[in-house]
Amino acid sequence: MSKRFKVSRQMDGLPELQGATPLSFFDPSNPDVNLFNLVDDEVIRITGSPLNYYKSFVEEDYDDVYLEARNRTVASEPIKVHGFYEPSVVEETLSQFGIEITNDQMFVFNKSYIEKMLSREPKIGDQIKPYFQNIKYEVIEVQEDSFEMYGVYHSVLTAKILRDDEETVNEIITETAPDVGSDGGTYTDL
Repeated sequence: MSKRFKVSRQMDGLPELQGATPLSFFDPSNPDVNLFNLVDDEVIRITGSPLNYYKSFVEEDYDDVYLEARNRTVASEPIKVHGFYEPSVVEETLSQFGIEITNDQMFVFNKSYIEKMLSREPKIGDQIKPYFQNIKYEVIEVQEDSFEMYGVYHSVLTAKILRDDEETVNEIITETAPDVGSDGGTYTDL
């Protein structure tokens, strides 16, 4: 035997998604959200390490398809920031195309902290040099990591080792090897 229930009150129109409803489990204006952000920032500072962050600037010849500029400009003075990353040994693998460096590095920052320090969002082409390593990385991907209930709090940057650093490209060579087919004499100064 089925029972049919009747209600005397009509259901109101559905509320907007941004506003609070009687069934809302999470209030975005709750001060606990800001507390969570501050705790997350502090955890990254404690477990992470200092990094030198070099901002890149967009040039006129920026290609929107390849997301790069042929002549990119990078700040000469770094901004000291704190972020988390797991240092890894540089691996050089031998493939059919020669020796390749295949390991990418992931850097995690508190989103509000890094945007405040840079006065903008992190961008592809920015460079990062860890304080305790003599390696420079170039950012190749920027993602946002989020918590289901609290929102976006992490900027996750994927970076590759920068091989064409100004220090490497402008290195002064003092000696040259003998020419091919020579008697193998001594090196000459330039």
